[in-house]
Amino acid sequence: MKHTSYQQQTRDLIDGLKAVCASNGLGNDGNEYKIIVQTFLYKLLCDKFAHEMKQLDPKLTDAADWITAWQKLSKGKQQDLEDGLPAETPRLTADQLIPSLFNRQGEPGFAKLFDDTLIAIAAANSDIFAVKTDDGENVPLFDRLSEYVTGSADKRDQFCRAMFNKLVGVSFERLFEQKYDFYAALFEYLIKDYNKDNGGKYAEYYTPHAVATIMADILVPQDLRGKVKNVICYDPASGSGTLLMALAHAVGESRCSIWSQDISQKSSSLLRLNLVLNKLVHSIPNVTQGNTILHPVHKDGKALKTFDYIVSNPPFKMDFSDFRDDLYSDANATRFFAGIPNVPKKKKDGMAIYLLFIQHIIASLKPGGKAAIVVPTGFITAASGIELRIRQKLVNEKMIAGVVSMPSNIFATTGTSVSILFLDKGAHDSAVLIDASALGEKVKEGKNQKTLLSGAEEQRIVETFNAREAVEDFSVVVDYDAIAAKNYSLSAGQYFEVKIEYTDLTPAEFSAKVAVYQSNLAGMFEQSRELELSILDKLRGLVHA
Repeated sequence: MKHTSYQQQTRDLIDGLKAVCASNGLGNDGNEYKIIVQTFLYKLLCDKFAHEMKQLDPKLTDAADWITAWQKLSKGKQQDLEDGLPAETPRLTADQLIPSLFNRQGEPGFAKLFDDTLIAIAAANSDIFAVKTDDGENVPLFDRLSEYVTGSADKRDQFCRAMFNKLVGVSFERLFEQKYDFYAALFEYLIKDYNKDNGGKYAEYYTPHAVATIMADILVPQDLRGKVKNVICYDPASGSGTLLMALAHAVGESRCSIWSQDISQKSSSLLRLNLVLNKLVHSIPNVTQGNTILHPVHKDGKALKTFDYIVSNPPFKMDFSDFRDDLYSDANATRFFAGIPNVPKKKKDGMAIYLLFIQHIIASLKPGGKAAIVVPTGFITAASGIELRIRQKLVNEKMIAGVVSMPSNIFATTGTSVSILFLDKGAHDSAVLIDASALGEKVKEGKNQKTLLSGAEEQRIVETFNAREAVEDFSVVVDYDAIAAKNYSLSAGQYFEVKIEYTDLTPAEFSAKVAVYQSNLAGMFEQSRELELSILDKLRGLVHA
């Protein structure tokens, strides 16, 4: 079966599940994403279990009904198979698998049977798949999904039967042989309707694949691929994990562990699914749901845990007035070295929380660590305040490796222009500043305009940055003293060479040009006098009225 056909099959399954939700009054409902994501995850886990069992015993692959063949094995052989499963494989029983439940869907109370199965799977696999909150509570793998359907028990049974009819139509067993790009495209398709800025304290924008690729390719250049190992990667505002997945792929999924925190329960659920898809199940225990700024969970003793790589697209603005004063503590004095934004009298939802995230990232970076942070472009030139104090530290302590200013509308959901800060502690004596604002193609996405970068444009940015190359009207390499002299501005445009073109003119040509200018200027003066007289007439009219 062709790769494209297989991808279409998985997309058709997602569309089918959404159609079942819509026909039961759950289309665009607040609980729809839970049903879709958790049902998809249940399907993944069942097929992952089947895939690994068949890898251990190829005879099961050839069986007409592999579950029956498995159950006919001796108890000892069954135990040997279970003991041989990789650590990241879910532990399931025969009656919890999709074919087994599908064969029982005619029984009354099928919805309760499905819910009970999900809860049992969650309990048996909590050590591997549970996400924790910042106060140590487990966020379970599954909810009782049928209870989101309002109406009678019969209606819930019919809903679950309809979902199962979709689930049995495609096998995901070949999904686990696919590569990162397949998972990234599939995941983006799965969550495209659930990652809008329509709720939750942090805006849950899906970071564009181009941004994630550029960040990962600069942090882990091609010449380091396969050489980096045993590193820990972190995102303090992880959302659904796009940046972390791209970074993990660049490092090598088996060569790194993922750590994250995000205040949104929705984002944490999506990130868990993303980790399962991308062979990063071993990192799920490091995923935390909670307020990173107020309660950072990942620590070594009392100090913040530090990381080899940090990537983040933090929320830019958010009302955090309810916990702002709680941030003043001895522990936070060095963490928020540049200050904490004040509470404005109006528009509290415009408080620049991203400034706290930048400072938190700086405090969470190992010596020799690297980071990439998406910021509003206004940050790189702000003349005073917290922004300036952060830039001063980055430059004076030789932490800023460079900045890429992206095209406008690179995020379809916001018109804010963004730049990417790249930090690399102590590695350079200069910064490479790239102005990529002229790149990309403008396209319509729904009601919004979006800028799409081509693969060649992405590579142009990456290669120019990694080569630390100056390219006319595109990039400059500026030493830290020169940056300090320009009020620590990190805008490439302020360092581009201003070119003055000189043209040789004969005395006659010069006189002709001056005559034209004089004529134009005289005309403007005449228009100005006429306008002045007209204004005076109107004023006199007002006086005599």
